Amino acid sequence: MAGSQVRVRVFGSRLDDTANGGDIDLMLELPEPVNNPALMAAQMSAQVSRTMHGRKVDVLLSAPNLMRLPIHDIAFKKGQLL
Repeated sequence: MAGSQVRVRVFGSRLDDTANGGDIDLMLELPEPVNNPALMAAQMSAQVSRTMHGRKVDVLLSAPNLMRLPIHDIAFKKGQLL
């Protein structure tokens, strides 16, 4: 779905052992433009959630054609590559 060149970062409360984070925050770094980012993020979130027995998964996309927001900066600075 996202291709073999995608890089995945986990970020947010899941990286803090003292936090009681419930969801998993993932950022997908895509080297190519994305045609339908909302659909792609929703599909990836659903796929990972099913794999993790229904745990809530938030997916953030980073691609050349998408606006970079402050949440992207947080994910790049504090996130861990998987």
